[in-house]
Formats: sequence, C-alpha cells, structure tokens
Amino acid sequence: MKAYEKLKNLRRQKGLSQLQMGKIIGTDASNYSRKERGEVKIYEDEWEKLAKVLGVSSESIKNNELKHSQRSENGIQDSNIAYSKIPNFILETQHKYIERLERENKKLIEENNKLKNSAIN
Repeated sequence: MKAYEKLKNLRRQKGLSQLQMGKIIGTDASNYSRKERGEVKIYEDEWEKLAKVLGVSSESIKNNELKHSQRSENGIQDSNIAYSKIPNFILETQHKYIERLERENKKLIEENNKLKNSAIN
C-alpha cells in the first residue's frame, strides 16, 4: 500500500475530514486532497504533524513495505488496517472532563441529600 493510501485510510479511520487535515498543516482542503492523492509533495514537517494527529509515526505511514500483523507499544498493525492508540491529548481531555463530571455529580448528590433532610425535618 502506498503512503498516500495509508494516509487516507488512517484519516478516515479517525473520522477526520480533508479540511481538518489541511488546517493541521496550514493549507486548504483542495491542496490537502492533492497531497493525499500524491499529486503534491508532502514535506517532512507536514508528515510529522499529520502522523501526530493520527497517533502513528510518520515512518509507519511512509513505509511502503507491508508487514504481517505486528504487536507493538502503539497497537497492532495488520497488512490492511492499522490500529493505533488514541492520542494522549484526547485521552487527557476526556480524563479531565470525566473528573469534572464526577465533581459536579458529587455536589449534586450532596445538594439532593440536603434537600431530602430538610424535607424530612
């Protein structure tokens, strides 16, 4: 599989649009589309930015040699599909959100208990 095909597949797996990917490297959707089709060169710094958002190394995208299933720290790479960990920044954001919800839930439970106690008395 060519690097451009891998890039397109990874982008789709992550649910990202060409517009979003273009913004990451500082271009519009049309130019990004040409890059994804291999019509326009993707520079090394662009590969790094794209790989970071996709949660893989730029080398794994650009590697033209397919490997059989391989377990690694970052997940499993199959000959047709790449499974990778969710990027840390997304996990951190979700973790902070969960903590916030837990604090709010605790406050609501306390308030509810106070209201119950005042109704009983």
